[in-house]
Amino acid sequence: MTASSANTTVGKSGDATESNAMLARILKCLDENKAEDVVTIPLSGKSEMADNMVIASGRSSRQVSALSDTLYRLIKDETGIICRTEGKQSGDWVLLDCGDAVVHIFRPEVREFYQLEKMWLASGGEEADED
Repeated sequence: MTASSANTTVGKSGDATESNAMLARILKCLDENKAEDVVTIPLSGKSEMADNMVIASGRSSRQVSALSDTLYRLIKDETGIICRTEGKQSGDWVLLDCGDAVVHIFRPEVREFYQLEKMWLASGGEEADED
């Protein structure tokens, strides 16, 4: 496979097995790299953008950036998917769009301010899975 034919498009796979594998890969990476307060929110029936949203915290801007870098590289190396990334420069809140999953990594103060979990849970009334 040449570099030009590699899967560089980020989009939902439409395959539950691939989606579950992506979520497992993300959660394992975040756990191994000491992310805190990891929450998974299933988006099925709430949004077409992804199958799952993962929200996690890093203790500092440096850890938030490091977590996002590590996750980005892992997904690229293991799947060929290049996640769209926003916010890495500041290290307060990094968003990674990995197709089947959207990952938000926050500093705790920023996470508390935006309260994404509450917004998404209020929209569907489901409980999130805390890991």
